[in-house]
Amino acid sequence: MTGLRANGGTAIGQWLGLARQIFAGYPAQLRHAILLTDGKNQHETPAQLAAALSQCEGVFSCDCRGVGTDWEVSELRTVSTALLGTVDIVPDPAGLAADFAAMMEKAMGKQVADVALRVWTPQHATVRFVKQVAPAVEDLTGRRTPSGPQAGDYPTGAWGPGESRDYHIGVEVNPAGVGQEMLAARISLVASSPSGTEVLAQGLVRAIWTDDEALSTKINQRVAHYTGQAELAAAIQEGLEARKQGDEETATAKLGRAVALAHQSGNEDTAKLLAKVVDVVDVESGTVRLKKKVEDADEMALDTRSTKTVRVKK
Repeated sequence: MTGLRANGGTAIGQWLGLARQIFAGYPAQLRHAILLTDGKNQHETPAQLAAALSQCEGVFSCDCRGVGTDWEVSELRTVSTALLGTVDIVPDPAGLAADFAAMMEKAMGKQVADVALRVWTPQHATVRFVKQVAPAVEDLTGRRTPSGPQAGDYPTGAWGPGESRDYHIGVEVNPAGVGQEMLAARISLVASSPSGTEVLAQGLVRAIWTDDEALSTKINQRVAHYTGQAELAAAIQEGLEARKQGDEETATAKLGRAVALAHQSGNEDTAKLLAKVVDVVDVESGTVRLKKKVEDADEMALDTRSTKTVRVKK
């Protein structure tokens, strides 16, 4: 390609389709694109974007950045979620070069492509959910593809050396007698390539039945922490949507809950972003007041970064 000419409006689905065509001409396993936009997807229908996304899933990953404030967070989040990338705001175009370089450096550091979380369960067991919870919340439950008898794969994208992620998996099993033990799930991290599938790591999940109330009602610290982080992300997104719709009562309640959760979990970055949207009266109880005037960039930054989590404190 010797040059580019700007033409037409914003049509993200068409751009994705072109990226897919370009990638098809190269044998590389690691395929990464960066979507930059300063506008809304106004020149194609939501159905056209959805169709383009379905064709691109599994072909390449895509990090999305909105420049300025004249774009929709939900649109870019849909793309980044489907294509296992990230979404963020670049409020000032002057910061674009540094952000672009950081994305490229991270992408160039990936070494293993097409990594999946493989979950095997015994007969009569049901996988209720599979979620990535660190470094960001991402629900993978609906993205399962069968990979063998009683097993399914959940896509996680490409990984770099030394990279660490946390997942929360829920499995429902049939009742059994006190003292009995069973293998409830086998979790594997697998990498696919033209030469086959390699198991990178594996762990077993056991279920033990007890009549000890203290044991049966105790919540694992890591589970409690990440459940709170997922609730934090949901509270922010629901609160901002309510604020947009003019429902100040719901917005105040949701964003106040978010302030309390951010404080309890030590998520200082999110707490700072929340402080630009609400005035905090009492951080412990989550008592807040909505700010009368909020910069669009601050509100969009809170929205795009709402799913970023902090790990459990040692």
